Amino acid sequence: MRSIYEISGADAEAFLQNLVTNDVSSMGDGLVYTALLTPQGKYLADFFLFRRGDVIFLDVADALAEGLARRLAMYRLRADVTIEPSALRGFRGTGAAPEGAMGDPRHDALGWRLYGDADGDDGSDFDAIRVAHCIPQSGVELTEETYILEAGFERLHGVDFRKGCYVGQEVTARMKHKTELRKGLVTVGSSGAAPVGSEISAGGKPAGTLFTQAGGQAIAFLRFQRAGAEMKAAGATVTWEPGQAV
Repeated sequence: MRSIYEISGADAEAFLQNLVTNDVSSMGDGLVYTALLTPQGKYLADFFLFRRGDVIFLDVADALAEGLARRLAMYRLRADVTIEPSALRGFRGTGAAPEGAMGDPRHDALGWRLYGDADGDDGSDFDAIRVAHCIPQSGVELTEETYILEAGFERLHGVDFRKGCYVGQEVTARMKHKTELRKGLVTVGSSGAAPVGSEISAGGKPAGTLFTQAGGQAIAFLRFQRAGAEMKAAGATVTWEPGQAV
């Protein structure tokens, strides 16, 4: 389930631009996928933004909505910005896009989102799509310990390195320009069942964590230097080829 907020006021766009990871000035082109981070560069929430007239709409997972709204209100200070729940609902699908729908900016395979009176989805197997294309979900692969570059946000068009400052920007930019990622989310082969969050071991040593499984594959967080071609996670066998890092 999702929650949608209306953000309005003369300072609304500038307010968001100074906080979130992506360039909100591109809302005229459709949905913008972005995130709010801690000052230490860790994940707080990911969400979509779009504009209708003078109002910016924010679409976020229900479980994150209250905390995100509270954090945004904390940053508002004296800015001319109003944040309030919206009556809009969101519907998503992967077939022919209805009039007014906007493409999911993370990946073409995720189809479209339509905002109006209906909520839910068209029954597509979105977990299978997410796993095949290594697209993380809040509360599963995305947690308060996540660094967004390790979660593939650059590949998913969720971060802009030219837009200037935002909360957590310094850490994110340092990871982009000064280090090579040693761990991150990847799609792996998976046979057998294992609970979400199961530890992956390689040669008897911890190598990562297994998350969503679908269609003989899974999303896993791997420490690349420890990972092997064949690993174990509870009742599952995990296979991975080096070079698959996000």
